[in-house]
Amino acid sequence: MHSENWTHLGDRAQRHPGRTAVIHGGNGLTLSYGDLDRRANQLARYLRALGLRPGDHIAMVLENNMRCFEIGWAALRSGLLLTPVNRFLTPAEAAYIVTDSESKVVISSYAMRELAEGLTTLMPECHARLMVDGTIDGWDSYERAIDAMPGDPLEAETLGALMLYSSGTTGRPKGIVRAQWSHDMADYLDPFRRRQLQEYGFSGDMVYLSTAPLYHSAPLAWALQIQAVGGTVVFMEKFDALASLAMIERYQVTHSQWVPTMFVRLLKLAEHERNAFDLSSLRMAVHAAAPCPADVKLRMIEWWGPIIHEYYGATEGCGLTMIDSADYLAHPGSVGRAAVGAIHICDDDGNELPPGKPGLIYFERDAMPFRYHNDPQKTDATRHPRHPNWTAVGDMGYVDEAGYLYLTDRKTFMIISGGVNIYPQAIEDALVAHDKVGDAAVIGVPDAEMGEQVKAIIEPAPGVEPGPALGEELIAYLRGKVARYMIPRSVDFIDRMPRLPTGKLYKQQLRERYGAANPAAAQPRAD
Repeated sequence: MHSENWTHLGDRAQRHPGRTAVIHGGNGLTLSYGDLDRRANQLARYLRALGLRPGDHIAMVLENNMRCFEIGWAALRSGLLLTPVNRFLTPAEAAYIVTDSESKVVISSYAMRELAEGLTTLMPECHARLMVDGTIDGWDSYERAIDAMPGDPLEAETLGALMLYSSGTTGRPKGIVRAQWSHDMADYLDPFRRRQLQEYGFSGDMVYLSTAPLYHSAPLAWALQIQAVGGTVVFMEKFDALASLAMIERYQVTHSQWVPTMFVRLLKLAEHERNAFDLSSLRMAVHAAAPCPADVKLRMIEWWGPIIHEYYGATEGCGLTMIDSADYLAHPGSVGRAAVGAIHICDDDGNELPPGKPGLIYFERDAMPFRYHNDPQKTDATRHPRHPNWTAVGDMGYVDEAGYLYLTDRKTFMIISGGVNIYPQAIEDALVAHDKVGDAAVIGVPDAEMGEQVKAIIEPAPGVEPGPALGEELIAYLRGKVARYMIPRSVDFIDRMPRLPTGKLYKQQLRERYGAANPAAAQPRAD
């Protein structure tokens, strides 16, 4: 398919109104391009009738729901900025995002009624509260609101955007406003997006499995882009390893997107379960959002073949790297070479470091690619001290002589023990490969002598009994796999790791739990 034919939903609906745009993977319900277009236009007209104009903000607080796609397209086609809100937040946390984003309209659902009820009185600036699939006090029916509106497009469509918030794994979430290169709907797929879609073989006959929450940046943005191309999006209500394999077979999925924790869960299925489904339709599986342990990725390539792709970037859009299976096998552990922006690795003073030396990852762009909503100080803090068009969001890594980037960890996750910098990611990658480990996190806890000591927090695999014996087994297992100074001094167990559905580990919660630990009570381990 030629990239000049990639436009947006309205064009697709005119060409192929009966083509399937969305499938609810769990129950098989479908939505055609013609119906999706009509519903998006009705919402766009309703928002315009409320007085919203290009540049205004709306928010949605939804589970993975058919309505997510029409809400996205309504915002994009009326010049609005849409903020999807993490449905797992508390009412106060969600209200902070709604208020900070200056959203004038919030759309939720009856399935989210407990969270919505808590939000009702916490959004004083919100002009309208709409609820899908039912109502509660203080919320109006979404269906009644849009059903009265015409289904044809606005007379003048202006390209809007998504305004995502950072996941808040290390602090309060920040609203991210990417620089828009155009406000013309015909330019919805900018030159970079077109290049990425071509690289991954996107086309009108593709069937894309969306495995992750649609409030997150990549799943929602990719789904909308696939609908601009004319493909079909199959979405999961929530991720389940066995169900995802069944959906690939049932819907003849050609493309899919994952996070590394999903790969881990797929690989921990019994062999007969993994081999029970026909996955031959799958042409491409891409993963992102968090670092992937090398062993996990190599096993996925062995299982699915050389169709595994990876990209590394941030919601801020500072830059991007990409790598396919062949390159990964030649450069194991790498997240690829720069596809957007030039990479610079710098020390704490902003001095550029040579290949092989880890430091803060900056991407150089022609212009500042983003800003944090209502927070110029945080925006400025991402800039290089001497190069204003170099930006960094806190990831650490190094490049090799050929320009391949390797991630070490987030700067905020780094442990400093006895003056030595320790990056937890390498320890976590080693631990998660153990058969008795379901998930693992490594943090620094206070130590009177060393400043911090390394603590491993383990979610045991199903059926595995936690306790001191398992802790000793894991410590022994790590010897020879990571450096001596990286061996955890203590091991704790947790029923469920505080990992976001997007795959990101919510370390802030772990730090709060262990940050007040009594250093004198720490029991150093003799290695």
